[in-house]
Amino acid sequence: MNTVVHPAGAAEPRTTLVARVGGALRTEAGLARVALGAVALHMVDDAFLQPNPGTSPADHLASGLIPTGLLVLAAWAYPRLRAGMRATLAFLFGFVGLLGGSEALGYAAQSGLSGDDYTGLLSLAAGLVLLGIGAVTLWRSRRTDDHPAWRYPRRLLLAAGSLALAFVFALPIAVGYFFTHVGRADVPPAKLGAVHEDVSFETSDGLTLKGWFVPSRNGATVISFPGRKGPQKHARMLIRHGYGVLLFDRRGEGESDGDPHGYGWTGARDLHAAVRFLQQRSDVDPERIGGIGLSVGGEMMIQAAAESTAFKAIVSEGGSGRSVRDTIANPGSGWDEVLSMGIAGLSTALFSNDTPPPALESLAPRIAPRSVFFIYAKHGQGGSETKPNRSFYAKAGQPKQIWEVPEGDHTRGIDARPKEYERRVVGFFDRALLKAR
Repeated sequence: MNTVVHPAGAAEPRTTLVARVGGALRTEAGLARVALGAVALHMVDDAFLQPNPGTSPADHLASGLIPTGLLVLAAWAYPRLRAGMRATLAFLFGFVGLLGGSEALGYAAQSGLSGDDYTGLLSLAAGLVLLGIGAVTLWRSRRTDDHPAWRYPRRLLLAAGSLALAFVFALPIAVGYFFTHVGRADVPPAKLGAVHEDVSFETSDGLTLKGWFVPSRNGATVISFPGRKGPQKHARMLIRHGYGVLLFDRRGEGESDGDPHGYGWTGARDLHAAVRFLQQRSDVDPERIGGIGLSVGGEMMIQAAAESTAFKAIVSEGGSGRSVRDTIANPGSGWDEVLSMGIAGLSTALFSNDTPPPALESLAPRIAPRSVFFIYAKHGQGGSETKPNRSFYAKAGQPKQIWEVPEGDHTRGIDARPKEYERRVVGFFDRALLKAR
C-alpha cells in the first residue's frame, strides 16, 4: 500500500483546513473574527475597490483606512479580552456592520442591488451576528452570586444606561454614515410645463453633473435646487413667468458623479459649476442669474452666493444649519443639540473625508449688495427654522427680505399658500433680475 507523505511546509490537506475553519466558527472568538472580517471587507470594497463614479480610492483614505484599521485591531484583540469588553466590541462593530448594510438596503429599495451593495448585505448579516454574540456573551457572563434585590435593578440600570448611550452616540453616528453613503438614485419624470434640454457640466473637482435646462423668455435664469424632484413645482412656477430654469442632480445623486452628502458640505462646488455652465451659454444673460434653494439646498445657496458674485439674487427656504458650527451660532441651542450635532459632524467628517463649512451666520453678510430672501415655516422642523432664519436676516445686508409662512411644513410654503408664495417669490426675482432691463 502506498503512503502519501506531505513534505515539511506543504499545504495541509483540504479536509484538515475545512475542519479547522469549522472548528473556529464553533467558537465565540472565531465567529466574531469572521464577522469582523466581513464588515471590514465591505469597508474596503466601498472605499477602495468600487468607489462611486467620478471618485477614486484616494478620495476615501480616512473613511476607508480608519474603520478598517479599527476592525482589524478588534479582531486581533478580541480573544485577549474579558467577557464584558468582548461584548462591548461585538455590540459596537455590530452596529458598524448594520450601518454598512443600511447603504445596500437604501439603494436596493430605490434602484436594485449593484456594486458594493452585495458586500453591504454581507456586512448587514455580520452585524446581526456580532450583536447576537454580544448578547450571548453578556448573558453567559452575568453575575448570579449577588442578592436578587440588587441584581435586577442593577441590570435595569445597565440596560437603561446602554440605551441612553446608544441614543446619544449611535444615532448621530448613523446619521453621519447614512448622509454620506445614500442619496436619491432615481431621476423623476420631467413635468416642467415646457420643453427642456438634457445638459451636463463639470465641477472644479472633476465630477460630471447632469440635469435639465429650460431657456429663458424674459432674459433671466434661475437655478432651482437641489435635485430634479423637490424643486420641480418651483421650476414650473418660474417657467410660467418666463424665467429660464436649471435643475440638476447634485453630486452622488441621480445621474451625477460623486459621493452623496446629505448635509451638503461640498454642495457649493456644484452650484459654482452650474453658474459657470450658464455663463458660457449664449442664451443666458450672466448678469441675470439667480437661485432658489430648498432645505439643505437653501443652505448651499447661501454659501455659494457668499463665495461668488455670479448669483445676483437668491431665495433660501427652510435652511437652518448643517454642522455644529451652525448649532453653536444659532440662538437658543442647548448643550444636547450641540453634543448631538458635534458627534454627527465628526461622523460626517470621517465618512465624507471632508471638514465642515463655515457657519451660515458668517456667510449671510457676504451676500450683499446682491438680493437675498429668507423663507421659513413657523412650524417647520418642529419650529427650529425660526431663530436661525431671523438671525440670518439680521446679519444679512440690504437688499433683503424675510417671510414666515404661518402654516405648512418644511419647504412647503408653495403648497400652504400657493398664490402668496408665487406673488412674493416671483416679485422678488422680478425686482432683482429684471429691473435693469
